[in-house]
Amino acid sequence: MSEHLSVRLVKYLPAFTLDVAWTAGDGIAVLFGPSGAGKTLTLQCLAGLLRPDDGRIVVGERIFFDAEAGVDLSPQQRRIGYVFQGYALFPHLSVEANVGFGLRGRPAVDARRRVGEVLERLGLGALARRKPAEISGGQRQRVALGRALAIDPAFLLLDEPLSALDAPTRAALREELRGILAEWGIPAVLVTHDFAEAYRLGDRIVVYEHGRVIQSAPRSELLWQPASEVVARIMGIRNVLSGTVVKATADRIQIRWRGLLLEAVNSPTRSYLPPPESPIAFFIRPEYVRLIRKDRGAPDAAHHMNLMAGRVVAEADFGTVWTLRLRLDAPGPPAQGDFDLEVEVPRLVYEILEIERDRHWQLSVHRGSIHVLPA
Repeated sequence: MSEHLSVRLVKYLPAFTLDVAWTAGDGIAVLFGPSGAGKTLTLQCLAGLLRPDDGRIVVGERIFFDAEAGVDLSPQQRRIGYVFQGYALFPHLSVEANVGFGLRGRPAVDARRRVGEVLERLGLGALARRKPAEISGGQRQRVALGRALAIDPAFLLLDEPLSALDAPTRAALREELRGILAEWGIPAVLVTHDFAEAYRLGDRIVVYEHGRVIQSAPRSELLWQPASEVVARIMGIRNVLSGTVVKATADRIQIRWRGLLLEAVNSPTRSYLPPPESPIAFFIRPEYVRLIRKDRGAPDAAHHMNLMAGRVVAEADFGTVWTLRLRLDAPGPPAQGDFDLEVEVPRLVYEILEIERDRHWQLSVHRGSIHVLPA
């Protein structure tokens, strides 16, 4: 993906400073992070709705903003499509009038032709005369997209485009939105605080916290290699744990945790080996913890790594999967409040193993499933 967008922004507000720098290619860049991290503020600066105090914004070969050179293109000159949170459609205008709102300066014949093209491509032709109140949430989203796309923008900005929808509609429209953006082939910057949404929609994810970028990476790299414990927690990764280094080599790290000795595969990207007795953070994905069946004989070291034992102290039924919270038999305070590990099992496994009745289990975690976080 070639570099299409280069952003460096500083904006001072009374109780907040935005100071970020990142680049993105021709696909979809997602600004991800908690509410109040500066994501929407960034969109407003990109769109020209807010003037940064310092920095530079370059799209392709065009400079939108350069504080040193005194360049600051107006929103109209930037030719950016903006899909606002909640869509911000005009309730008194029809679907076709909303879509054509940004074309008011063009000849009427050209504007009508362009609106017709956009309505047809987005499957909105039959709704052209309806008002926003007369169509569904998903249809309103497409109208807002249509209004942004009608001006043939250099790129799109989407601020929490799915937040106004209920969960089932949101999941369906997430796939529809990705399809539309891929079909139109227009670079986009999308804001969300939902990691599933960020991962599904983004080619690159830029993680924000307190007005700073704490990681920017392709989505697969971010998923498996968060840059820090802070990033892992913002992503909502479960079982983020703290231990002590026993021994580290180029391909293995031994960790003391809850009185146990765990062995993890060392990341090939790690530039240094942490010394013995130094603190270390790591995470274990709940779906990668294995419960050892009691009808297959004693566990053996060849098939069961990082053995431990514990009791289910809480559980939650999510329909197709159960999430179990286990407290280890090892003495000492639990690692996460009143439990040590979250374990996720498919419903079928929960039923076959009769976990509802049998609460004590031996566990195994493959060394490749323990992800050590950078310091």
